[in-house]
Amino acid sequence: MSEEVQRVFDAIDALDAIPDPVERARALGAVLKALPSKNKELKEARGRAVDELMARPGASLRSVGAELDLSFSTVQDIIKGYSGSGSKRPRREG
Repeated sequence: MSEEVQRVFDAIDALDAIPDPVERARALGAVLKALPSKNKELKEARGRAVDELMARPGASLRSVGAELDLSFSTVQDIIKGYSGSGSKRPRREG
């Protein structure tokens, strides 16, 4: 786990350690309220990073997937902007 990722998790853990229950509940509530938009931002940022990886000479879905410990189909989904279950994907025409 990278240092940046660990800092995010440490910050989340610190919220639960806030001594005053009112302050703790408010802080946790503020984070929970903001998470949906932050999830979207994180997915978009990951998509941009995967696009950069795919733009390298010789890059393939499989090679990028191997670097990220993801299946090639997951890499493909990220590139196409898919998330969630397959039922939300556009249907093929034909």
